[in-house]
Amino acid sequence: MTGRRVSTRTFVLVGFALSALVAGVLSLWASSHPDGLEYVAERTGFGGTATGSPTAGSPLADYGLRGLDGPLGTSIAGLVGIVVVGVLMTVLARALARRG
Repeated sequence: MTGRRVSTRTFVLVGFALSALVAGVLSLWASSHPDGLEYVAERTGFGGTATGSPTAGSPLADYGLRGLDGPLGTSIAGLVGIVVVGVLMTVLARALARRG
């Protein structure tokens, strides 16, 4: 290691690129099996008692994009998610920087 510093911009751009790769591409190979909580609920017999989420009708519900089924909808939903989180974190970081 040469001890070179990485600029904040480079760090954020590389982080965004890796996040986009995971959310937009690698997520397509995610398991279609239920998560652990759903699995336990089904095995113990109360899986059918769940009620719908208030956000079930939202445009990005169920890891997809309403109106665009299939892998493209899943990829776009993942990319929208990282953009939303990125914007929220930027706003939070700037607000905390002003306080300091």
